[in-house]
Order: sequence, then structure tokens, then C-alpha cells
Amino acid sequence: MSRNDEKGMSGKNTAASSLKMAAKSLWGAAPMLTGVVLLVGLAKALIPNSAYGYFFSHNMLVDSFIGAGVGSVLAGNPVTSYILGGEFLHSGISLVAVTAFIVAWVTVGIVQFPLESSLLGRRFAVLRNVTSFILSIIVAVITVVLVGML
Repeated sequence: MSRNDEKGMSGKNTAASSLKMAAKSLWGAAPMLTGVVLLVGLAKALIPNSAYGYFFSHNMLVDSFIGAGVGSVLAGNPVTSYILGGEFLHSGISLVAVTAFIVAWVTVGIVQFPLESSLLGRRFAVLRNVTSFILSIIVAVITVVLVGML
């Protein structure tokens, strides 16, 4: 057997191993995703769509600030934020608020702040979180402006 044949076989093994790991990861995330879908359904049943208009002003900067603030306090992974973001959009929340929420949800960590500051230093943790918060608003505004151009 030539050297290339040996590499091909190990490549197939690597692909199969990667696929197996991805399936295990998805299976492990299934309970969390199910919980998010159930919570979103419960929230939709309990909170009328008109209530969201109370919190959001349809002002690009104010809505992005509110979205980033909510995303900063709550913490989660990107997969669940996409589900929540889609439901927020269907409920009439502006794209800028949803975008700021998603970016802040995955980059700002108020909940994890005590651990992060003890491991990496308080100054670093504050600087990283403040920078991420500001950038989540900037990214949201730029995203909405660019989507508006399409």
C-alpha cells in the first residue's frame, strides 16, 4: 500500500470520528434546545405581542442598547440565541434590538463576571465586557444599515 492510500484511510477514519463527535454533541445539546423551545412557547402564550412595544421604542440606538443590555445580563450559547432571536423577530421586535441581543448574549458575560475576573483579573474582565457591550451595539447598527441596503 502506498503512502497516499494510508493517508486516505486515516482521513476516512478522521471524518467518521468527527461525525460521531458532532452527533454526540448534538445529542447532548438536545435537552437544552428542547428547554429553550418550550420556554419560548410558554413566553409566547403568557406575554402578548403588544407588551414588547412597551420596552422597545423603534429608535435604532435605544433598541440596540436595550437588546444589548438584556443579552448581557442573560447568558447562553449561539444556538439558543438564534432560536430566541427568530422568535423575537416574529413578535415584532426590531432587527437592531435582536442583533444586539444575540451579539451581547454570546460575548458579554455579566453572569460569568466573578469567575472571569478571578481567573483573568478584574481590569481585564471589565474592559472585555465593556468593549463587547459597545461593539454589540455597533455591530447591530451596522448590520441593520447593511441589510437595509440589500
